[in-house]
Amino acid sequence: MTQSFASTGVNFKSPQVPAIQSQPSELKLHSLAALWARKYVLSVTARKDAKPPRKLETLTEVSSLEGRDRTAEKLNQNLTLASAQAWSLTETLLGEEMRRHGINPDLINPLEIAADTRNLFQKALKAYRKEIPPARLSVVLGADCGQVRQKYTSVDRRAIGFASMQFHYTGQKLLECLSRSEQGLFQSYLKVMDDHMYMPLQAAYKAAADLPLNSPQLLAVQHLLPTSTNIAHAVFDRVCRQHPGYESYSGLVSDEKVKISSIRDVEMFQVYLCLCVLQGNICSVQQELFPLCVMLYPRLGVNWSLVQDMLQAIVWELHDRLRLEDVAVFLPYLRTLSEMFSKEVFQNC
Repeated sequence: MTQSFASTGVNFKSPQVPAIQSQPSELKLHSLAALWARKYVLSVTARKDAKPPRKLETLTEVSSLEGRDRTAEKLNQNLTLASAQAWSLTETLLGEEMRRHGINPDLINPLEIAADTRNLFQKALKAYRKEIPPARLSVVLGADCGQVRQKYTSVDRRAIGFASMQFHYTGQKLLECLSRSEQGLFQSYLKVMDDHMYMPLQAAYKAAADLPLNSPQLLAVQHLLPTSTNIAHAVFDRVCRQHPGYESYSGLVSDEKVKISSIRDVEMFQVYLCLCVLQGNICSVQQELFPLCVMLYPRLGVNWSLVQDMLQAIVWELHDRLRLEDVAVFLPYLRTLSEMFSKEVFQNC
């Protein structure tokens, strides 16, 4: 049973506090602090009550110079906050994996990773303002993305996982501040940057430059790359039919953002496959792709059976779309990838 203070017989006396003499309201408002406070409240209220700017509704409006300026300015204003939110998500996702995989924490500098990410986005926004098309952005920004990849793979290749996830989450956060029409235009730019951060494209270009123009390896890669996006879409559709209703860390596989990420991953595997062919070995898979998948996929809720079915679907798509002599170039490396990602490897894990 609870007792009131009065029922206990204890007499609590309130301390005597000197009364504050009230002043006329007009005198209060004349103090500098009150004047500033009043000014601030009025300005906030004015912004709240102001009619919001007209939203860009059409792609024509968004893609105009004026529309691009508005979009770029909006993204610039939100870039710092988006970067901070992105690192919080990246750390939540991969913090434990860094310890579990024994990655040297000195290699993961959040301020440096965030700064590199912001720098890439700022360069992309300059290109966006100038109406540089997404296809051209690959040329304009590809080398910069390649330098960032080189920076985070030079000591421990797994460090690129933190940089790429930071980049990905920053892009997702920036998209949230855009209208649908703006998202529709900017997403194509985001995909170009995402591709260069996730995929060893610069390494593939360098390896290709070392081969004769008529080499079977170079010809096979030249025939695959132009159709790799179509292959990725077809593989995604095939795997979705095999795993209906599958849900990952980011949501249902049918969700748009999960679909975009999944298709990008299928393209990523194809680029690594091409790199193996061009370099004549599987070092890039052993040292980079496989460790990254082991680190990221369990955290992202990606089942290894999906990866196995994806690789099998890529085999079928290559058979359907490429010449037999090209398929013969890729098959030995595809078999190796399938063996590395087989269920026997991950048994009891």
